[in-house]
Amino acid sequence: MLKKRDLHDSHALFELMTHPDVFPFVRQKAGSYEEYMFITKQTIEAEERGELISRTILDEWGSPIGTINLYDIENNAGFLGTWLGKPYHGKGYNSPAKDTFFQELFYEMGIETIFMRIRKVNIRSIKAVEKLPYAVKANESRINIYNQLNANGDIYDLYEIPKDQFTLHIMRSAVIEDEQSELLEA
Repeated sequence: MLKKRDLHDSHALFELMTHPDVFPFVRQKAGSYEEYMFITKQTIEAEERGELISRTILDEWGSPIGTINLYDIENNAGFLGTWLGKPYHGKGYNSPAKDTFFQELFYEMGIETIFMRIRKVNIRSIKAVEKLPYAVKANESRINIYNQLNANGDIYDLYEIPKDQFTLHIMRSAVIEDEQSELLEA
């Protein structure tokens, strides 16, 4: 479902990113395919330097459908940026992509906290994050970060995903799966 960023996926991703329902919410905007290629190359190089972590989201056939990234990594924390192409909205890709990415970040990369800044006008993303049982609205609990994000106006809501909350979610999910499996066997 996820793979490291690759220049070969750029054409498909650029086409998906330029949709008017997607483009306003993409962090690394590109006005042309060439610019997108350049940005992707920069992203790959920045990951090699440890500045960010970026993955391509794939559908069940291995086609690129969006990206998921951790930007501004500092003190074992960073900001999440995710986008999916319009044809893949509402098809159940968002949550599994996040779960897979978060497992990599928390258990392989040493990340302790993932922040999400979401434009208050981006209702689709707000609804998506509020479905995640391990995400916590952090406008008040992380007031310094919230104020920094909104220095130029009341634009963003801030959400936090602490490693311990995500781990608790994974453990609970495993227990529920075990219980369901036992019921089916009985």
